[in-house]
Amino acid sequence: MRKNKLEHIALILDGNKRWAKQNNLGLRLAYKEGLRNISNIIKHGINLNIKYLTLFTLSSENLKRASVKNIFQVIYDDFSFFLDKIIEEKKIKINIIGTKENLPDNILKLIDHCEKETKLNNILYLNLAFNYGFKDEIKEVLEKVRNDNSIDLSNPKIIKELFLLKDFPDPDLLIRTGGQSRLSNFIMFNLTYTELFFIDTLWPDFNNQELDSIINKYYKIYRRYGL
Repeated sequence: MRKNKLEHIALILDGNKRWAKQNNLGLRLAYKEGLRNISNIIKHGINLNIKYLTLFTLSSENLKRASVKNIFQVIYDDFSFFLDKIIEEKKIKINIIGTKENLPDNILKLIDHCEKETKLNNILYLNLAFNYGFKDEIKEVLEKVRNDNSIDLSNPKIIKELFLLKDFPDPDLLIRTGGQSRLSNFIMFNLTYTELFFIDTLWPDFNNQELDSIINKYYKIYRRYGL
C-alpha cells in the first residue's frame, strides 16, 4: 500500500471556553494553556518533518464576542515570549493570514515584528489564521481581480496565488478539535481534497499522541481525487 504524502496539516483550535468551564478556571488561563499547546504541536510537527502548519486561532466573527479582550491580552503578554523562542531557534517562518482591520495597535505591531524577524526561516512554515474568515478572503480576491485587468483567470496557478496561502501546497490533513463537525469559514478554497478529522478533544487537551494516532489513520486512507 502506498504511503500518503503529508507535508501540510491544518488545525481548527476549538474548545478553550469549554475547557475553562470543565476545569473551573478563568478563560484567560484557558487561552494561555491553548497557546502552550500550540508550542508543543509545533515542536512535534518539526520532529515529524511536517513542512507547513496552518492554525485557525481567531475567526473574524470572534471579534464580536466579549471574550476577545482576553485573547488580545494573552497574545500581547505571552506571545512575545513564544515569539522570542521562535526567533532564537531560527527554524519557523510565521505568516499571519487574515484582516488587520479592528485590531489593537499593539497587536498589529506584534504581527509585523514576528513576520519580519522570521522571514528567512525555512524549517517549518507556520500560517496563523488570525482575525480570519473565508468570506472576507473571497471579498479581497474579488477586489484584486476588479482592480487589475491583467490577472489571467484562465491560469489555475495565478488564481491560487490570489488567495492568502498563495503557492503553499493545500493541507493534506485538517483536524478540528472541540466536537464540532464543520469548517467554520476556514480556508475553503484550499481544502478541496483535504482529509478531514473532527474530534471531541478540547484544544488545550489535544496532545502529540492524539496527533500521531490521526496521522496513522491518515496514512491508511486511499486518497482519491474526484468522485
